[in-house]
Amino acid sequence: MVSVAVRAARIDDRGAPLAVQPHPDRRPQADASAPEQPPAETPQPPRRRRMWLLLGLAAAVLLADIITKLVVVATIRQGENIRTLGGLLYLTHLRNVGAAFSFAQGATILFTVIAVAVVVVIVRTSRRLYSALWATALGLVLGGALGNLVDRVFRSPGFLRGGVVDFLSLFAPDGRIWPVFNVADSAIVCGGILGALLAVRGIEFDGSRHKDRARAGGSTDDTGREDGAGGAPES
Repeated sequence: MVSVAVRAARIDDRGAPLAVQPHPDRRPQADASAPEQPPAETPQPPRRRRMWLLLGLAAAVLLADIITKLVVVATIRQGENIRTLGGLLYLTHLRNVGAAFSFAQGATILFTVIAVAVVVVIVRTSRRLYSALWATALGLVLGGALGNLVDRVFRSPGFLRGGVVDFLSLFAPDGRIWPVFNVADSAIVCGGILGALLAVRGIEFDGSRHKDRARAGGSTDDTGREDGAGGAPES
């Protein structure tokens, strides 16, 4: 009886079937011919951004170091001193076969090998960087190491034994008060100081702190970050 009543309700008084209205809860099917929307762009991983920061800063330091040395070699004779800033800074032209700030003269090959090792270590470390501060520190050191390495490779007296061009002397000419240095030396020292401060504060390459890592006790995943660190990196 119920099924007959339902069928009768779908036929009008002249015997013609009525159009069946769709249920209000039913959703219309998507048109197969409609173009698909392109997927949203995935944001660049933080690790890759930190790596580009490191490499970009290193390239800037290297370029500044090369340009300033070329200008000094072309315009200032070796041993000449130019007084600037009321005697606060002297521009000179010296060749350093030792380490930064004219330290350990005569160990050119040794420091060349050390510079190459530093470059390799920093490049390998850049693949697990999440901290912008560590990227800045390592970028400064990398750019400075490459700047002085270029001199040791291409300048006289020969391959791996070239003298580094130094030209900045503070407070007195010829490094009488402070050793003569260059842009690369300044970058290395600034990067080293920043790295030491980060290490003292316990900030890791991934931006976490030693105390947070010990408290969380999480395991390290394939990216070098810890599962239990919790929260965003500090830097």
